[in-house]
Amino acid sequence: MPTRNKLRRRTNWNWYRQPVLWIGAAVFGASLAGCVWMIVLGARHADEPVDAPHAVFGVPSSSHEHRGAKP
Repeated sequence: MPTRNKLRRRTNWNWYRQPVLWIGAAVFGASLAGCVWMIVLGARHADEPVDAPHAVFGVPSSSHEHRGAKP
């Protein structure tokens, strides 16, 4: 009968019976879906220029073309 106990112990450790694996897969899937959702939202809405007189955190408030910069 020792082989029957070994077989039972081995079947309890199947990868699909591990709840941590399924939680990890669900978190990974949710984060991947969130990334796709943010990309879709970013593509749908235009990025409007900010009416700031100076650079905000070192980022200019308008593009070079908007300012009339020479090439």
